[in-house]
Amino acid sequence: METNDNIQARILKGTRDFLPVQMLQRDYVVNTLVEVFQRYGLEPLTTPAIEYMEVLTRKYGEEGEKLIYRLAYKGGDVLALRYDLTIPLCRVYAMHAKSLPKPFKRYQIQPVWRADRPQKGRLREFYQCDFDVIGSDDMVVDAEIISINHDCMAALGFDRFNIRINNRKVLNALLEYAGIPPSLGPDVLRSVDKLDKSGMETVTTELEKLELSETSINTFIPFLSMKGDPEEVLRELRGILKETPAGVDSLAEMESLFGHLKDFSLPGERYSWDVSLARGLDYYTGPIYETVVEEPNVGSLSGGGRYDKLVGEFTGEDTPATGASIGLERIITVMDEQKMFPETTAVAQVLVVHLGEDYRSHAITIAAALRGAGLKTEVYYHQDRLKKQLTYANKRGIPLVVIAAPDELKEGKVIVRDMATGKQETVPVESAPTHLSDKLSPKK
Repeated sequence: METNDNIQARILKGTRDFLPVQMLQRDYVVNTLVEVFQRYGLEPLTTPAIEYMEVLTRKYGEEGEKLIYRLAYKGGDVLALRYDLTIPLCRVYAMHAKSLPKPFKRYQIQPVWRADRPQKGRLREFYQCDFDVIGSDDMVVDAEIISINHDCMAALGFDRFNIRINNRKVLNALLEYAGIPPSLGPDVLRSVDKLDKSGMETVTTELEKLELSETSINTFIPFLSMKGDPEEVLRELRGILKETPAGVDSLAEMESLFGHLKDFSLPGERYSWDVSLARGLDYYTGPIYETVVEEPNVGSLSGGGRYDKLVGEFTGEDTPATGASIGLERIITVMDEQKMFPETTAVAQVLVVHLGEDYRSHAITIAAALRGAGLKTEVYYHQDRLKKQLTYANKRGIPLVVIAAPDELKEGKVIVRDMATGKQETVPVESAPTHLSDKLSPKK
């Protein structure tokens, strides 16, 4: 009896393979984002996938801790896979604060892991893309983070989007004004964070379950409808919080923030003040922000805020910090669905083809010269009809084909074919690199 000893080809649910076309899309997005980050002077950081469990369990809350992948390891150490990029950043700063520049500006693009139940839009392994500044409490830093958010979205081709901005200090002042005890503040804000998905009725029901007084609920709920032009919201909130010291301070902070956004020349229609924005994580201490794409209507593509106490969990003293995370996976999905990626799907810019074994060596030599000139060049390996070789170039999305043909080679020339137009030209072999480079250069 025959037995099948083949290994079953399978993949863990909640993880993915990325085939070449998908990787090219991801590289396009990542390279675009990195260009924006570096334009602002942010520098790259990489941290290990594995951290000590005690490092990761300080600030995620009970629900977050349930989603951490624990690892068994000899020697008794309890280890885990990285849950996000923020805690590792704080750990790095605590370990290297003396040698790092102040402020410390970094970006980080790496995979994270969640022991979650896989479903659409929720994976066990996915990439995060974070950018943060540690070491300054000036609102100009928060404004810069928001400006980076804006430039990233614009560089990727998004046009209709809005950066919603709020401040945890403002929310805390409004909770105080409504007579809600500080001990219930985090629970209230976690309920408010569900407003966009669940609606006002669900939020109100959750607040009632917290056994808040009817007066407190009726006072607080109307604040969640305040949104729009920052100057108008500021004026309205000043009338409400003018007797609350914490409220006055937080509004001064927001006035400074929005003033700096004008300094960064952000278009006014691209950002707004939305008092209902809460963001669910408890570690936020100041301004918070979230980028929402209006067309297509896919919700939030990035978000973040100020977390001035998180680094202190490691150092023992508060250290100002602020930053944001871009939803890399969601952005790639949306851009693919909306056909926002460049049409070319191949790494190779040029394919060198040949008309038979006698001419393959010529094709290889020509390809070597093109690579030497900096062109990404592939050689067609096999002896196939020209039509099949051109079909291969089309399927790969390679824009230009160089044909090593007998008659032309005798004259020291090759045929260059533009696959988009079908137009062919005959050029000398020695000038082919310059000719191809010119065709590939963006038209002015």
